[in-house]
Amino acid sequence: EGFLLEVAQSAEDWGASRFRFCDTVGILDPTTIAEKVGNLVKWLSIEIEMHTHNDLGLATANALAGIKAGATSVNTTVNGFGERAGNAATEEVIMALKCLYGVNMGIDTPRLRELSQVVARACGFGVPPWKAIVGENAFAHESGIHGHGVLKNPATYEPFAPEEVGWERRLVAGKHSGRHLLSSMLQQYGIALSSEESQSLLDAVRNLSVQVKRGLTVEELLNLVENRRVAHGIG
Repeated sequence: EGFLLEVAQSAEDWGASRFRFCDTVGILDPTTIAEKVGNLVKWLSIEIEMHTHNDLGLATANALAGIKAGATSVNTTVNGFGERAGNAATEEVIMALKCLYGVNMGIDTPRLRELSQVVARACGFGVPPWKAIVGENAFAHESGIHGHGVLKNPATYEPFAPEEVGWERRLVAGKHSGRHLLSSMLQQYGIALSSEESQSLLDAVRNLSVQVKRGLTVEELLNLVENRRVAHGIG
């Protein structure tokens, strides 16, 4: 701690206008970050900048801890791409600041999804479906309880509206789905099912989902409905 303050003070004395706090190995936690950055802010009159790595999965949390402690800028990368395990993800830091701390940076957040995809193509790296903010499944709901809840009150299972980052809510038919979720999905296509049809379709959806080891696409769900109606002579 003493050495850190000594180096930072020397940088300021020699004319630096900003001191970058680097957790290059990604081994610090938010509590430690807050303490160290807080001390720097207290002892220095120049700005503090955050640079965090994700080796322990804490890059975004550490960046936010530094900002809360008084840092005024932060290094981020789109999709968290970077050396080794990557850095604090741009989209995560932006939305966390907006949703948790009410900090609006004037960024056109509905274009974050597009930005993520452009960078992914340019780098040749895919974005995991479960990636926070920009992943394909970030706003996908399969569970019957989750699907029912999010339709009644989106805030039940979504921290913010998917449209805020360029996505739309997606209901997924799968082994965890319930009849209410299937009915809601099919209503979008003008299809209404009887109670008996709903249960029969739900059983078929769950069986097929287990076989293919994933949720079903809308096309697969509609095909299931059509095939079952044809088989049972339902117009």
